[in-house]
Amino acid sequence: MWVFKAENLKKEWNGKTIFENVDLAVHEEERVALIGANGVGKTTLFHCLTGKISPDDGAIDRRWPVSHWGIVEQQDVVPDETTMEEWFFSADLKRFSLKRELKRLEGALTSASHDLEALLQQYSDVQEAYQALGGYEWEEEVKGLLGRFGFSQDLWKCSYDQLSGGQKTRLKLARALVGAPSFLLLDEPTNHLDQETLSWFADWLKRFRGACLIVSHDRSFIDHVAHTTVELTQKGTRAVRGGYSDFLREWERERREQEALYRKQQREKKKLEDAIRQYHDWFQKAHASAGERNPFQKKKANKHQTRLRAKERALKRLEEQTVEKPKDAPEIQANLNAETFEARRLVRMERVTFSYGHSPVFQNVDLTLSRGDRLAVIGPNGSGKSTLLKLLTGQLQPQSGDVYRHPELKVGYFAQEVDTLDPEQTVLDSLLALPDMSFRMAYNVLASFLFRREKVHQKIGSLSMGERCRIAFVHLYFSRANLLVLDEPTNYLDIPTRERIEEALQNYPGTLVLVSHDRYLLDQVSNRVAIIKNSTVDIWPGGNREYRHHLQEKEKRSVDPETDQQVRMLELELTRLMAEEEPETETDRDHLYRQIQEVKQKLDALR
Repeated sequence: MWVFKAENLKKEWNGKTIFENVDLAVHEEERVALIGANGVGKTTLFHCLTGKISPDDGAIDRRWPVSHWGIVEQQDVVPDETTMEEWFFSADLKRFSLKRELKRLEGALTSASHDLEALLQQYSDVQEAYQALGGYEWEEEVKGLLGRFGFSQDLWKCSYDQLSGGQKTRLKLARALVGAPSFLLLDEPTNHLDQETLSWFADWLKRFRGACLIVSHDRSFIDHVAHTTVELTQKGTRAVRGGYSDFLREWERERREQEALYRKQQREKKKLEDAIRQYHDWFQKAHASAGERNPFQKKKANKHQTRLRAKERALKRLEEQTVEKPKDAPEIQANLNAETFEARRLVRMERVTFSYGHSPVFQNVDLTLSRGDRLAVIGPNGSGKSTLLKLLTGQLQPQSGDVYRHPELKVGYFAQEVDTLDPEQTVLDSLLALPDMSFRMAYNVLASFLFRREKVHQKIGSLSMGERCRIAFVHLYFSRANLLVLDEPTNYLDIPTRERIEEALQNYPGTLVLVSHDRYLLDQVSNRVAIIKNSTVDIWPGGNREYRHHLQEKEKRSVDPETDQQVRMLELELTRLMAEEEPETETDRDHLYRQIQEVKQKLDALR
C-alpha cells in the first residue's frame, strides 16, 4: 500500500519547465532516495509534495495529511534570538502557545498582590485546555527525543543561531519525529552530521517501521539505507531498486546498451544510405539507356526504382525510431590556483582560549599551519570546528592567547551555509563586483561552472544550495588564495560536481584547511589531521586515511586505547618537530624548542 503517490507532475517557473513527467510513489516501510543534479528541482518537488506549492499539472495522492508527516527541510527560517527550546516546541504551535501562557501566568501569580482569584481561574482554564491536548505527555515525549539526539537541558536556552551545523541537523531530525509519524520526508538530512551521529542515524532509519523519502547526495548513506533510488531530471524520473551503487551500475548498463544500439543503427543507416545511392545510380544509368527499342533496360530501370523506393521507406522507418547517441551530463571545469608564497609559516596559534558566554570551546590551544599543509579538522558536532576556522582566519578573536598571520597571507574562505554571498545580487553581478573583472571573463568562467544563458541573471537567493556552493567556488577560483579554509564545501553538491571539486582540491597547490564529514574527501586531500576533543586540539602528523587505520589498529589491541592513541600521536609529533629545518628567527627557534620540550614532557607522563 502506498503512503503517497505522485503521477505525471509538471512544474514551470517564469515560463520555463523545471520538470515534467514525474512519477513517484513510496510504499509502507519503504525507504526511497531521491537524487538529481543541482538546480534540477528536487526541493521544488519536495515543496509540491508537502503542499507548499502546487504542480502545474499532474496529481498527488496522500494516504495521510501532511500534518501527520515528519518533515526535515534543507533550510529553516528561524527568527533572530530564538532559543533552541522555542524553535523545537513551536513545531506544535497550539500546545506551545498554551505552554508559554502557563509560564506567563505562573510568573504573574508569583508577583501578584491583587486579582489573585482571577489569575488562578485563568491559570486553571489554560491548564485544563493544555491537559486536554495531552500537553504534559507531549512535553515528556519532546524531552525524551531531545535527550536521545544528544541535547542536554543546559543547551535548551542556547540561541538557535549559536548551534553548529550538525547540531541544527540533529535538532531538525528530532523535531520531525515528534508525534511518531509513519512517514518521513527528509531534505538533505545528513548535512553537517559527524561520523558517529551519521552512523547512528543510518542504523536508526533502518529500524524505523514507517516509510521514508530522502533527498540526498550522500553516496554511502544512500547505499546503506535505500530500498529504491529515484533520479529526477528535467524530463522525468527513473527508479532503480537498491542504493546509489545499484543505480550507478544500472545506469552504466543502460548506457552501454544504448551505445550499442546507437552504433548498430548508425551502421544500418549507413548501409541503407549507401544502397540508396547505388540504386539511384543504377536507375539513372538504366533509365538513360532505356527506350522503346530497349525494353530490357526499361524493365531494369523500373526494378532499380522499386528497390530504391523500398530502401528509402526502410530508411524513413529507421529514422522514425532513432536511438539517441548517449550524451555525457555537463560537468564543471574546476581549477583552483594560488599565488606564490615563499615563507614556511602561514598561521600560528599560541595558547588560544575562546568561549561562547560561559561555555569554553578552546583552552590553551597551540596550532601551526605551514606551507604545504593540508589539514583535515575533525571532531563531534558542536566541538568547535567552525569556530577554529574563524579563529584562524580572524573572523573571531581569542579571549586570550595570540594568532599570528603572515603579512603576505591571502585567505579564501568557504562558509558552511554559503552565507557570505549576497542573496540580492545576480550571479553575474557578484562576479562583476570583483576587481579587474570583465564581462567576457565572467561569462567564460561561469559557463565552466555550468551557469549559462538566463542562469547568470538569476538572483543568488533564488538558486538551490548546490548552485550557491558552485558560485562560492567561482569566487575562490578568482581569489588566488594561498590558504583555502573550507567549512563543509561539498555538503550540498550533486555527486558529479562533488567528484570534480574533490579533484580540484587534490590539485590545489596552496595550503588547505578543511572541515568535512565526507570521509572520502578527507582521505584524498589531507596530510595532517586536527582532532578537536574536550576543548583541545591534537595534531595527527599524517593523513585522514592513516589516522583511521590507526584507530582501527588501536581497537584490536588490548592496551588502554586512549593512552595508546596519545602516545602514538605524541611520538609522531615529536618525530615531525625534530625533523624540521632550523627556523630563521630567534622567536621561531624558541617556539620550536618549547614545542619539543612540551611533547617530551607529555610522553614522559604517559609512559
